[in-house]
Amino acid sequence: IPITVEVRVTGERLHVSFDGTSRQVPGNINCTATATLSAISYTLKALLDPEVPNNQGVLDVCEWSAAPGTLVNAEYPASVANRAHTAQRIIDALIGALAPALKEKAVGAANGANTTAIFSGIDPSTNLRYIYFETLGGGFGGRATRDGKDGVQVHITNTSNLPVEAIEMDYPLLVEAYGFVEDSGGPGQHRGGLGLRRIIRPLQHECVFSGSGERFRNAPWGIFGGESGHPGRFVRVEPDGQLTELPSKPSGVRFGPDQRIMIETPGAGGYGHASARSPADLDADRVSGKFTPSYLARHYE
Repeated sequence: IPITVEVRVTGERLHVSFDGTSRQVPGNINCTATATLSAISYTLKALLDPEVPNNQGVLDVCEWSAAPGTLVNAEYPASVANRAHTAQRIIDALIGALAPALKEKAVGAANGANTTAIFSGIDPSTNLRYIYFETLGGGFGGRATRDGKDGVQVHITNTSNLPVEAIEMDYPLLVEAYGFVEDSGGPGQHRGGLGLRRIIRPLQHECVFSGSGERFRNAPWGIFGGESGHPGRFVRVEPDGQLTELPSKPSGVRFGPDQRIMIETPGAGGYGHASARSPADLDADRVSGKFTPSYLARHYE
């Protein structure tokens, strides 16, 4: 489902065209015009002047066009509940379009959007229904002067990490692992950030898992020679350790107390050619535990 964008600057005016973008789709990822305009405004502020007041002046310097009934200018009765995911991908496309003109400000593609994880069931200790809903961050793109951040919310999201202790105090769930996904950041002079991994098991009951992931199929790209970060994935871990990969938008996946759900969020794209990474940064990579020796040898040696 393509998002196509062209940016032109004429004098002090900027025009953004979405010609070639997909028609609106049956799923709930369509964007309203206001959501698309918000993504444009955010991108301009982030790349040009983050301190400029958030007011109509930002919007007045920009004209944009998208045919009605498209993914980024949806019309009734299009479903738009998950538009934040698409707005994040619009931002990636805009940064990519502006990168040649704003090389010092552009970043590699980020983790796409919040990876949503939802667990529900009946608490065996209270016999009451529960639902645990969380949005997880991932990698932020490599930048002109430094690596991308690991395991963070990016761009227009505004939720934060939920501590393991809070989950286990309030829900009949055990978090068996929580950390970074090794090797998930895209190689580059400045690497992309790493994704996050959680492994969750229900305690003494059957649980239902649903989720929504972005950049599970199309990896977050790098810029100026940087390489792509690793996609995300949802996986059901069987009692014998066998892994069953789930779709990027799973719904109603049942699993018991001898099974687990593993969530791996996407990394992010790198910035600049990997051959330009400094020896000091490579030394830090080797001792960080974030990268395997085979990964470092494949991309940097």
